[in-house]
Amino acid sequence: MREVKEDIAAADEPLPTGEPWWGKLLRKDRESTYRLTRFVLLRLLGLLYLMGFLVVYFQGPALLGQHGLLPADAFVSRLVASTGSRSDAFWQLPSLFEFVTPSDAALRGLAGVGVGLSLLVLFGFANAIVLALLWALYMSFVHIGQLWYGYGWEIQLLETGFIAIFLAEPLDPRPLPKRDGPRAVLWLYRWLIFRIMLGAGLIKLRGDPCWRQLTCLYTHYETQPVPNPLSPFFHSLPHAMQQAGALYNFLCEIVLPFFVFGPRRARHVAGGFLLAFQFILILSGNLSFLNWLTIIPIVACFDDSLLVRLLPVRWRSVGERASAPPSLSRRVVAWALVTLVAGLSVAPVANLLSSDQAMNTSFGAFDLVNTYGAFGSVGRERDEIVFEGTRDANPEHAAWAPYEFRCKPGDPMRRPCLMSPYHYRIDWQIWFAAMTDPSHAAWTLHFVWKLLHNDPATLGLLAGNPFPDAPPRFIRARLYRYRFTVRGEPGTWHRELLGQWLPALSPEDPRLLAVLRRYGWIARNGPPLPPPADEADGLEPE
Repeated sequence: MREVKEDIAAADEPLPTGEPWWGKLLRKDRESTYRLTRFVLLRLLGLLYLMGFLVVYFQGPALLGQHGLLPADAFVSRLVASTGSRSDAFWQLPSLFEFVTPSDAALRGLAGVGVGLSLLVLFGFANAIVLALLWALYMSFVHIGQLWYGYGWEIQLLETGFIAIFLAEPLDPRPLPKRDGPRAVLWLYRWLIFRIMLGAGLIKLRGDPCWRQLTCLYTHYETQPVPNPLSPFFHSLPHAMQQAGALYNFLCEIVLPFFVFGPRRARHVAGGFLLAFQFILILSGNLSFLNWLTIIPIVACFDDSLLVRLLPVRWRSVGERASAPPSLSRRVVAWALVTLVAGLSVAPVANLLSSDQAMNTSFGAFDLVNTYGAFGSVGRERDEIVFEGTRDANPEHAAWAPYEFRCKPGDPMRRPCLMSPYHYRIDWQIWFAAMTDPSHAAWTLHFVWKLLHNDPATLGLLAGNPFPDAPPRFIRARLYRYRFTVRGEPGTWHRELLGQWLPALSPEDPRLLAVLRRYGWIARNGPPLPPPADEADGLEPE
């Protein structure tokens, strides 16, 4: 304790005669400790793993189950057939589900194991074994998740979780073990936040001209995938503040990443700005657990000399306890990890330097070192699909009732919801479907089929069922353009009908059945079907 207190106090001592200011900064950086840093980092990781596994537990069967919208067992079967064997499929796309059938029970069972292990980490009990199990489990879901898991925060959680295996003690699960974590592992987290932020900044500079014109935020808060309750407020800010926000974005994503490798005070300042940036993003939108996850490597910018000051006075004695350095074997393993990451970083760095920069891309089967980026382009208008059903026999003169999703805009009077760090995957995916047509979003036809049969699992993804007593006879989808109301006007949204996105479809519609047959979905779901129609359907994907 005395050594740590002396180290903290020394930060305010006058510089020794003849020693330059940068020498003191570097010297004190080498004397920093990181027990509290590790404690905070691992607790946050436990929270994010918990969110990820809860999503699988509650939504997995409806999305990926044997009767889900995109059944994972069919996906695995196709992968095994294309590679030749289950072991070959594993090395191409590692997942436990190459060897365990992804039934509803298996999805929920393994997700339940993940929830339990995540809670252990969240409440302070973590070691390398627990973290390795969490990483392997979550990777298993990501690699069979198909459309629902095709986003950057999934591989970012895998990379973050993999590094954490080497930060934790091999066996000791206590919240504050006696030994400090290897410094080299913390440097890997700084390398991670560097790539996350710089990748996001470069993709904006190379992408939509509105970023260079500082005007992207004029529409971003309104057109982002899932607005939250504060999004209308951010959208209503004066344009001068929106331009300042774009400049702050570039400060955090282009300039400050280089300071995370600097001496202590430079890192603390850079980390503080980056942390504030993530909290602004959390307050202004529902970007799944992305911004919460990005906080984890930012924490690696801070050391105990700072974090101990944030503790209540009665707890500071715990945070000030001196720690022993990591064992030689752990340091050797950590530097082996650094060597591995350095080799795997060649392709991500080349991508960062490329004029054809890709966002959110993995360069290896295990997603160990990836490239990231977000919002290279920003929408100017917000279009939304509204699914409606009717029990009437004649769809031309029917009374239609809408299906409301849990979080995405629907009823113009309803306030935006708060879901982050949890995530409603179908709400997010519908935002992308609205940018195209049914021929490029075939899963929406399977979704319609489920609604036509009042499928309980699918309806569980929604906010409610307008037809609780009997399924509808027809489902249609219409496309609307949504705009925020201004202060003083009723509701949250104005909306304008743009036209039909899907025509009225019944369970017997040959166009619908042709798509279901093409993807093999009707062999799994619903009643026996009539023979295929001879004519081509008008909904069949290209």
